[in-house]
Amino acid sequence: MSQAEMLELFAELQPGDRVQCDHEVKVGFRKWHTTTIGKVVRKERRRHSLHFRRNTDDKVFSDVLVIEREGGELTTVTLDEFSQLKKL
Repeated sequence: MSQAEMLELFAELQPGDRVQCDHEVKVGFRKWHTTTIGKVVRKERRRHSLHFRRNTDDKVFSDVLVIEREGGELTTVTLDEFSQLKKL
């Protein structure tokens, strides 16, 4: 799935849709691939300032899904160019 197709699917998602997201988790120098499956609680476009010494009017956003997993656990997945999103 291309980045454009994934963003199109993200735009179409509604609360209650079941999704599968294959993504990479990175902590320090370690990284691993994982799959998150669950029901969409909400989707957001969060503004952040992760970049050092950017101009004050630069706007940086991340596409975020809040997903409720099988056991009722809520988890947040930030989509990037390495994520694969699938509607179930």
